[in-house]
Amino acid sequence: MISGNEGDEVEAYLARPSDEGSRGGVVVIHHMPGYDRATKEIVRRFAELGYDAICPNLYWRQAPGAAPDDAAATARAQGGIPDEQLIGDVAGAAAYLRSQASSNGKVGVIGYCSGGRQSVLAACNVDLDAAVDCYGAFVVGTPPEGFPLKVTNLVDQLPNLRAPLLGLFGKEDSHPSPEQVAELHEILTGLDKPHAFHSYDDAGHAFFAVDRPAYRVAAANDGWEQITAFFGTHLGG
Repeated sequence: MISGNEGDEVEAYLARPSDEGSRGGVVVIHHMPGYDRATKEIVRRFAELGYDAICPNLYWRQAPGAAPDDAAATARAQGGIPDEQLIGDVAGAAAYLRSQASSNGKVGVIGYCSGGRQSVLAACNVDLDAAVDCYGAFVVGTPPEGFPLKVTNLVDQLPNLRAPLLGLFGKEDSHPSPEQVAELHEILTGLDKPHAFHSYDDAGHAFFAVDRPAYRVAAANDGWEQITAFFGTHLGG
């Protein structure tokens, strides 16, 4: 349990290397399907890469102790996670990582799917050292009519981006589309915000998801190489 938004106690999954020493930390923001086994495997992978890593359960308030699919359905029915809550939970997770004796003071954030947008949102509002957006929809663009989540784009917040941003996208994705990725690149370039984007052929949404048909080996493998190098540069791993 960690202290999240407004001091709420929320569940989180923590993994860390077994060796001693000073290291950076990574906050993992889970995808819309929730706080599931695949997400926890990602957290463990960051520990294997040499980071203290933690994933807050964003659906803990809506469905404490529920199975991931049920919790995700409950949260979706309520319009998703409010941006203010997400910011507070990531800030709490980052503070937890920095409080560890092993911390070198640097913390990054990474998110997948809805978590990609939330990673950018967090990096605009929380003191972080690096951020990764894995195919986050509606950083730019407008949700279609009838979209179940109460989200807006982040264009007005991008001038406040506090950390270098790595973006990983599929060229066959529609949310975000290649045109939206290009728009985001143009905005960040105009704002002089450090960023690097990679878009992959034969890859759509969720190409990192090893347990889903959308998984694409080549894109995911290269994406992990980009993430490893990026966090190595900015978090000291």
